[in-house]
Amino acid sequence: MTLETFVRLAGVGQLGILIASALVPFRLEWKTAMAALPALHRQMYWTYGAYTAATILAFGLIAVGLPGELAAGTPLARSVCGFLALFWGARLCLLGVFDVKEHLVAWWLTAGYWLLNAVFFGLLLIYGAAAVM
Repeated sequence: MTLETFVRLAGVGQLGILIASALVPFRLEWKTAMAALPALHRQMYWTYGAYTAATILAFGLIAVGLPGELAAGTPLARSVCGFLALFWGARLCLLGVFDVKEHLVAWWLTAGYWLLNAVFFGLLLIYGAAAVM
């Protein structure tokens, strides 16, 4: 498999992450949990979530639609891939910060959680490779 193929798969992985992300507000009962917050805090939380989802969507679509460009090794491609490697590496670092245990109440939730983290790691590796090649 070529780097271009791996980049395309990374894009598909990012789009898949959005499916899981869409379930988070329901699974964590955001409407109830954030009801006590002031309106501005709730609005900011949703805005940050939307910006993050839009970023993942945009880079996922770019990777699916233009994998050759991202794998080309140009300074711009390497910079974008370096950013994406840092983005997903930072998300992996949050494994040590987020306390998710109380929410992993079924085997499929635990499996999904670890599958997502495996995808994050794969994205770090793919984009990291594309950034340095």
